[in-house]
Amino acid sequence: MNAQTPVSAAGASVIAEGRASLGIELGSTRIKACLIGPNAEVLAVGSHEWENVYADKLWTYSLDAVWSGLQAAYADLVADVRERFGVAPERFAAMGVSAMMHGYLAFDADGELLAPFRTWRNTNTGVAAAELTELLGVNIPLRWSIAHLHQAVVDAEPHVPEIRFLTTLAGYVHWKLTDEKVLGVGDASGMFPIDSATRDYDAELVSRYDGLAAGRVPPLVDLLPRVLIAGAQAGELTTAGAALLDPSGTLQPGIPFCPPEGDAGTGMVATGAVAPRTGNVSAGTSIFAMVVLERPLAEVHHELDLVTTPSGDAVAMVHCNNGASELAAWANMFTAFAAAAGTPVTPDATYSALFAAALEGETDAGGLLAYNHLAGEPIAGLDEGRPLVVRTPDSRLTLPNFMRAQLYGVFGTLALGMDVLHREGVGLDKMYAHGGMFRTAGVAQRFLAAALDAPVAVAETASEGGAWGMAVLAAYVADGAGRDLDTYLAEAVFADAPITTAAPDPADVAGFSAYLDRYRAGLAVEAAAVASL
Repeated sequence: MNAQTPVSAAGASVIAEGRASLGIELGSTRIKACLIGPNAEVLAVGSHEWENVYADKLWTYSLDAVWSGLQAAYADLVADVRERFGVAPERFAAMGVSAMMHGYLAFDADGELLAPFRTWRNTNTGVAAAELTELLGVNIPLRWSIAHLHQAVVDAEPHVPEIRFLTTLAGYVHWKLTDEKVLGVGDASGMFPIDSATRDYDAELVSRYDGLAAGRVPPLVDLLPRVLIAGAQAGELTTAGAALLDPSGTLQPGIPFCPPEGDAGTGMVATGAVAPRTGNVSAGTSIFAMVVLERPLAEVHHELDLVTTPSGDAVAMVHCNNGASELAAWANMFTAFAAAAGTPVTPDATYSALFAAALEGETDAGGLLAYNHLAGEPIAGLDEGRPLVVRTPDSRLTLPNFMRAQLYGVFGTLALGMDVLHREGVGLDKMYAHGGMFRTAGVAQRFLAAALDAPVAVAETASEGGAWGMAVLAAYVADGAGRDLDTYLAEAVFADAPITTAAPDPADVAGFSAYLDRYRAGLAVEAAAVASL
């Protein structure tokens, strides 16, 4: 498997003959399309940047922005295909859509949206999440779809009696492209708890919720998408769906779809981490770790979500609302400073220089602290975010220490959650990482290994992220017959993949541990900032 193939007649034939697979992922800040060949090699990519909107105290995206963004990302992919191969794709072997998990998209009997899309980022569901956690006996995070639904029920919102279908962003896009109301089990596990024995919503817990909400909303079996596991065919691209994605009319209907998945599931696939004792970290606007479990956890922990792999195996998820956005804001400022100083550099050059500087920092970041909380962070006990840089008079404010503190700060809340898994005795042989911040070799990967005190592996495809993982899930539908997902990934995708592994450096581990002790203590400063500013 290669990260990018050169222009070739073979690649042109694969695309022209419809043997390539397409994955599309709607992330928090970018919609990305990725086209792969028969060996999971990247043939072309396309993307479109977008941003959520904070309206009426809720984070949202308009559905118009969803479709204009999807069309732009797909058009960008087609342009890349034309430039590289001199052809335009009309068909694919298979395709699939993934998106940020959780949230709330509620529709009436006519398929009309009843309330603006509420994303995973919203933290207004505290009453509902607490009530559901007690009722169901499993942790129900603030961002889960069932928490959003029940909060609307608790608040007696006027639209609630009209709800006839509830889904995620990936489920919504898939529905409009295929006319199928289905969801991959991994994404479904962020709507309502899954029973890993049945690979479906937990029937006993469904019954409990139906009893609680009787008379206020229809039974969940009538509201939630049908659950499918990886490898199942989840419908075909309709004529209307083809026109929605590609208004030019070139894309043809009839293309098989894999089940729509969440970004957590595509992250597991993109790193090959779907077997017990493996896990992955996905770093973007949010940051989360997924650890595939060998056994059930002993206790309920508010820091841990119980979700699944795209095949339905149980996973402990440490989800942090805040990832690399604050780091990116500082990098953008340094890029702007370079331009103002008359020595402009590219954003990639900025990251390369700043990450290199971080390697020269003191192992504990010289006494500096960086909090990346732009939004609320339940694991840290914060309802709202206030990004801060904090230091004491005797700390050492240097560029290397500042950048090491920023990178440590991306992993700070994640480390708090992972410590809970460690105390549960969860075994972990290796963690895999993906996301744009791992493009600079040997820096973020090294610091994450220190934060987790475990080896961290990064594949050559790490920066391609979830869209590539979604394309692999699509290819699994077309090519995976007779193999479970773990075997398919090992044999067909990662057998010859270039993977770099960083073992934790003892000095870095000790330094990060000291940093994390200060980080915990300094959360009181964060709470005071939220209360005061």
